[in-house]
Amino acid sequence: MRQVERGFSLVEMAVVLAIVGLLLASAMYTLSAQMEQRSREETQRRLEQAREALLGFAVANGRLPCPASGATTGVEADLPVGSGTCTNPYNGFLPAITLGYQPVDEQGFALDAWNNRIRYAVATTINSCVGAAPTTPHFTSKTNLKQNGMSCQPGANDLLICQSSVTAPAPAPGSCGPAGNALTNSNPSGTVVAVVFSTGKNYALATTAAAATAAGKPDEAANLDNNSVFISHTPTPTDSPAAGGGEFDDMVIWIPVGTFYGRLATAGVLP
Repeated sequence: MRQVERGFSLVEMAVVLAIVGLLLASAMYTLSAQMEQRSREETQRRLEQAREALLGFAVANGRLPCPASGATTGVEADLPVGSGTCTNPYNGFLPAITLGYQPVDEQGFALDAWNNRIRYAVATTINSCVGAAPTTPHFTSKTNLKQNGMSCQPGANDLLICQSSVTAPAPAPGSCGPAGNALTNSNPSGTVVAVVFSTGKNYALATTAAAATAAGKPDEAANLDNNSVFISHTPTPTDSPAAGGGEFDDMVIWIPVGTFYGRLATAGVLP
């Protein structure tokens, strides 16, 4: 008696293919998440490396560098040259050529893990100085920094890190609005001398403050609007119920004034 061989039915094949598809999709999602996490970790490492490069430059030169202008190359932009008067203190880039920082693009701008240029802002005003009337710029001028001394703090309307741009009242230079929205102090004096940040993976979708605002990303817009207020919080996807500030994947770190003065004092640069 001949035995009849039985193969898979179309229904069984469809079930197998569906299971394989689900397994592949799950594997791809896991791989994508792992790659994204690695990119964030690498960017965090580069930002911390940039912070150390800025502090090392300050020890070697007695001042912080000015940010680089996006219209030129990765060299600090100050006019007149050597004056410490920065041309774009809140809307510039890490001056990688000046710092000797790597990796960079073909124009000498420092890059994050998504090949976006690393941003850099520096405080321009001072407050609470003891003694004679201080001379500005302070943090970017070796002569003025030495003369003014370590009693000078960043001005109350200078660099400020807030958790959200969507509050009532809204953050503005000198205030994050509600007290609980502030990550760093403002009045009577500030505590931040420099900010270094990455615009994240999604930067290509909104490269200006106006574009980020139009795309419903007010928190990211606040980091591109050329003022002294910056936003920092954990990544927020567009579909998050807590995304009042819109999608957000910027990565922000800063240099407190105490760290800055402490490093220069330890090195014997100040007082």
